[in-house]
Amino acid sequence: MWAAGAVPLRGSGKAREVVIVHRPAYDDWTLPKGKAHPSELLPTTAVREVAEESSSQIRLSAPLTPLRYPIGQATKYVSWWVGTTLSWAPHIANPEVDQAWWMSPNKALKTLTYSDEREILTEAVSLPDTTPLIILRHAKALRREDWTKNDALRPLSSRGRDQLPYVEQVLKPFGIKNVVSSTSARCVQTVHAYARTIKAEVTTVDSLSEEKATHDQVSGYMTRLARAVGASGIPTVVCGHRPVIPFMLDPLGIHARPMATASLVIAHLDSHGTVVRAEWHDTLRVKM
Repeated sequence: MWAAGAVPLRGSGKAREVVIVHRPAYDDWTLPKGKAHPSELLPTTAVREVAEESSSQIRLSAPLTPLRYPIGQATKYVSWWVGTTLSWAPHIANPEVDQAWWMSPNKALKTLTYSDEREILTEAVSLPDTTPLIILRHAKALRREDWTKNDALRPLSSRGRDQLPYVEQVLKPFGIKNVVSSTSARCVQTVHAYARTIKAEVTTVDSLSEEKATHDQVSGYMTRLARAVGASGIPTVVCGHRPVIPFMLDPLGIHARPMATASLVIAHLDSHGTVVRAEWHDTLRVKM
């Protein structure tokens, strides 16, 4: 059984607050969380559950330690993130959650019912504010042997197009606003639909293409991009190619590993562009 939740935070310093919710069926105080819907990726679950249980809109920030515990004969797995609160409204009571209250982290630690969630909250408030930089491998393209034209023009396959809604299910919860891509068609097509939904342009970078990429050029570009993302606080995705992604990860201090098509790694950056935490997502694990 898979579930996800977040620690929604607003304000800073002594004015920092977290929202926790009361469930009348259990008479407990918890952090907002819930079970994933069919074919729903866990980042989407976390954002949706926070909205439903606390009437707060968030984007996800750094990942937190996942929890697992027995539910009858099964085991429940809960993924957690810090939630950067974008907006909120008074919660309307319903049978599942009748109260949602913003309070200081110290008060919340005294109010939360479960010790493991108190540990999650403590972990969340110990981290600096972060901004996500997503490094995405393009979705499945036509096979090289089935394409006779310039390889840079090789498009996505039907399987690749089927992966795009799952790519969006990761980009949207992290609030991606800036979209960057290799100039190759298969990379641009992977992020174009998402860019269109947020009314953004895709910035293309020739030096990220398979034909032009060198370690030094890519490393220098990614170093500058990470600093810019950290300083600006603008969540960003950059789409690249399997052979080039190790060059993209190296300056971030993230060890490369095999990535299926449409998979991604999220670097959570502090204001200086330094990676605080990183997480991996493989969309192919979702049953289509």
